Amino acid sequence: MVQFYDLKALKPNEETYTFDQLKGKVVLIVNTASKCGYTPQFAELEELNKKYADQGLVVLGFPSNQFASQDPGNNDEIVTFCQRNYGVSFPMMAKSDVNGSNTNEVFSFLKSAKKGILGTEMIKWNFTKFLVDKQGNVVERYGSNTKPSAIAETIEKLLKQ
Repeated sequence: MVQFYDLKALKPNEETYTFDQLKGKVVLIVNTASKCGYTPQFAELEELNKKYADQGLVVLGFPSNQFASQDPGNNDEIVTFCQRNYGVSFPMMAKSDVNGSNTNEVFSFLKSAKKGILGTEMIKWNFTKFLVDKQGNVVERYGSNTKPSAIAETIEKLLKQ
């Protein structure tokens, strides 16, 4: 059975990002989009990153264009947008699918580990968030409406464990 630390993803430069480097870290994974009503959540995600990175939090962004084509740019354009407009310094992955037959392996794993409302695995919209503890367990799934700042208390608890 695949474990969280067995996963990998492509970075925008097509290099592989291996999840074994996340052992002992609390990880917040978010499917993102640059032209969405929730796009301003990048600012709060970066705030969490700045506040907790030195304590062991890693925020990972996974751009996807699957919801109303709200992230049409290429990988370089997406990363530039996030850095320029929101000061994003946390790792962004290459644009990929979070639903369907081409779902990246990270979201396949996350959706299977923590189902949504009524047991559905499907990601409903941009900025769905998954929180993973230091042991690689998916402990929570948050919908688009949940602001990243609302997750801070749970992150703090996980960092202390």
